[in-house]
This record gives sequence, C-alpha cells and structure tokens, in this order.
Amino acid sequence: MASVATSAVSSASDWWEEMNESAVWQNRIFFTLASLFGLISAVALIQLIRIECRVPEYGWTTQKVFHLLNFLVNGVRSVVFAFRPGVQKIKPEILQHILLDMPALAFFTTYALLALFWAEIYYQARGVPTDGLRPTFYTINAVVYVVQILLWLLMWWKPVQVIIILSKIFFAGASLLAALGFLLYGGRLFLMLQRFPVESKGRRKKLHEVGYVTTICFTCFLVRCIMMCFNAFDKAADIDVLDHPILNLIYYLLVEILPSSLVLFILRKLPPKRGITQYHPIR
Repeated sequence: MASVATSAVSSASDWWEEMNESAVWQNRIFFTLASLFGLISAVALIQLIRIECRVPEYGWTTQKVFHLLNFLVNGVRSVVFAFRPGVQKIKPEILQHILLDMPALAFFTTYALLALFWAEIYYQARGVPTDGLRPTFYTINAVVYVVQILLWLLMWWKPVQVIIILSKIFFAGASLLAALGFLLYGGRLFLMLQRFPVESKGRRKKLHEVGYVTTICFTCFLVRCIMMCFNAFDKAADIDVLDHPILNLIYYLLVEILPSSLVLFILRKLPPKRGITQYHPIR
C-alpha cells in the first residue's frame, strides 16, 4: 500500500512539473487568464455605460468610479497575461514588478472604494458626520502607493531578495487591511440592516447583497494575504515567474477573477430612472 501511495504522489508531482515546465501549457493558461480578465473588463465597461445612460445627470458617482476602476484593472491584467512571456523579458527587471504589481494596487483601491461607500451609508443612516471618511480613504491609498513606489525604487537601486520579500509582505499587509475594512463596515451595515423589518423584497435583497459581497471581499483579501505570505518566503509559491502557470491560475481565480465576477453580478442592478423615484448618489 505504501509503495502504491508513493507511486501516486510521484505521478502527481511529475504531472505538476511537466505542466509547469511546458511552454504550451504556460501559453494556454496565461491566455485563459487573459481571456477571463478581458471578459470581466468588458462586463464592467458595459455596466458603466448602462449606468451612465440611466443617470447621466449625476456625474461620477461612487458606483460609476467602481465600475471604471474594474474595467481598467482587469483590462491591464488581460493585456499583461496576453503578453506574459514577453513581460518576463522586459529590462530593467523592475518594470516587470511594476506591470505585475500595479494592477494589484489598483484592485486594492477599487474594493477599498466599495468599503468606503458602505461606511458612508452606515454613518449617514446613524446620523454621524462622514466628512472625515474620504480624506482617510485618500490618505490610506496615498500611503500604500508611496510606500510601494519607494520599495520599487529600492529594488531598482539594489535588487536584493530582502527588498522583494518586504514588497510582498507589504502587499499582504495591505490585503489584510482591506479584509478588515470589509469585515468592519460591511459587517456593521449588515447588522444594521438586520435590525430593520425585512418584509419588503427590496430590503431583503439589499441585506443579502451586503452579506454576500462582504463575505466574498473579506475572503478574497484574506486569501490574498495568506498566499502573498507564502509567496514571499517559499520559492515554490512564487507567482511572478513563467514556470508556475498552474499556481498563477489558482491564485488569480481565487483572489481576483472569481471575486470580481461575483461582485459585479451581485451589484448588477441599475439605479432607478429619474422621475420614477428619487435617486441620491453618494459621491
């Protein structure tokens, strides 16, 4: 029995290594990722256009900016993975890190914006001033981008392993911050909505919407945090190389493609037409 189990493990390991080292499978998997990201980008753009056609008079609301950022983030990801082998050859190497990491920063901003949106709804419902929320949001994002740019400059100046590890740990920390933000504000909004009568279909849908999106985004950023920690200290978990295509597929499916798809589906409802009911966007 032991020999059979050992043989099975060895066979699985050989299969994994064979696929990872195959240029054909690398191209197939990276093209699949490019197609999936491109599809999400197109869906976000279509939804943005639909919202703009429905309520053009309100300008750039949080909802519109959220879909615009989704379109840009997934569009850049799609292009990067479509030309992934070429990206690996770009010199200096720091440009590779920027092309692979910048969309992750923009993804953080995109979904932090959603957490901000819910925080504003929560505090407005409780009659608490929200003047400090947006400055805090901008400050946190500015700090995240400035620190990451400094780490990129350090990698360019002295590309040692410890700087690369610090960059990945920083990403893990930013992801944990986003996960806690969703848990705090999404959880608070969900509990607040639960206290209201949910007899109406609209209120029930809003309660489910907040609950589902909070769970999805919290899980997504927590998984990203854990996987980035492994990525930082274990070479076998490195997603920034060509010969780990299966790991790339699993990682991006779990932390970006699946969460983005689910959130866009859940938030697909358009604002009501003007004149039918009052629509008060949070800007």
